[in-house]
Amino acid sequence: MKLQPIASNLTLKDRVYDMLREAIVGMNIYDEGADLRLDERSMADQLQVSRTPLREALTRLEQEGFVEIKPRKGVFVIRKTLGEILEMIVAWAALESMAARLAVGVASDAEIKELRKHALRHSESSASADLAEYSEANINFHQMILEMSGCKLLANMADGLFMHMHAVRRRALEEDDRASRSVVDHMSIIEALEARDADLAARLVREHTMRLHAHVRHAWTTIESIQRKKATG
Repeated sequence: MKLQPIASNLTLKDRVYDMLREAIVGMNIYDEGADLRLDERSMADQLQVSRTPLREALTRLEQEGFVEIKPRKGVFVIRKTLGEILEMIVAWAALESMAARLAVGVASDAEIKELRKHALRHSESSASADLAEYSEANINFHQMILEMSGCKLLANMADGLFMHMHAVRRRALEEDDRASRSVVDHMSIIEALEARDADLAARLVREHTMRLHAHVRHAWTTIESIQRKKATG
């Protein structure tokens, strides 16, 4: 995990928290070779802060379910079990499907146009196999739909799933040419929003996310088996 020094003109403990959260979200935690242990000394050195604000930020991240602090063992990023991942995908499908339905009624033409621009701008990164760039664009696409709903509670609820959904989508996009399929699905969703067809937009968003659910359920080994494999070498 790479971190940048903290700017001195910002509230230190909040900025440390923001930087750590952003860095953890950017980790590919469901990659089989992912290192989930966080080195406090290295983090403090990279951020150029003392251990006190760092530990305050880590405590906050633990309370929010991002990390686990194990006495005498260290700090570890939390990785969900396969069953928990599948439940999160279902929850995200429900939240974003409702967001798409609401967006049909409240989103401006300009917002939908911007969504189309975003999708078109990043479809090339999928075609060119720049999956790291497309992964970021992909999750941003879904966040834009949540924001377009005009319902802050929906977006806030989805934010609680964000870190793991980001990592799950990132890994899945690398498998079975799912990135190319994602581009096609996104354009269909945009067309439904442009047509102001609430039923179709909600259905397409739900089906898009549930295809991820089906892929993960059938193609992934359990996270526990990955962890055992790594532990035994």
